[in-house]
Amino acid sequence: MTLTERIQASETRVFKTVFPNTTNHYDTLFGGTAMAMMDEVAFMAATRFSRQVMVTVSSDKIDFKRSIAAGTIIELVGRVKHVGNTSLKVAVEIYVEQMYAEGRELAVHGEFTFVAIDEHKKPVRIIR
Repeated sequence: MTLTERIQASETRVFKTVFPNTTNHYDTLFGGTAMAMMDEVAFMAATRFSRQVMVTVSSDKIDFKRSIAAGTIIELVGRVKHVGNTSLKVAVEIYVEQMYAEGRELAVHGEFTFVAIDEHKKPVRIIR
């Protein structure tokens, strides 16, 4: 499989409903909860790409473009954006849509960097 095909095959999409137990006093999704969901989806995409043990080493700029209200549906989309020797970068977007109306909007965008590690927790080359 080519690098482009592996990147396409590793794209990860997760849908969730925003329930009140994940919201703050403004009835919008907690920022930390959104970031945890994004890290999980990024991890899945990184692992699906590499099929190796991957760990998060950084989260880059995360932009909250709009709030995510309770009672909405969100889709998290993770895509590998860059592959290095031992690390890779995954971009994650969260789209929000109303349950009973058409359309969706980009709400959050961020990037996460992962490193492949061995059984001794030392960085190893990502197998291409």
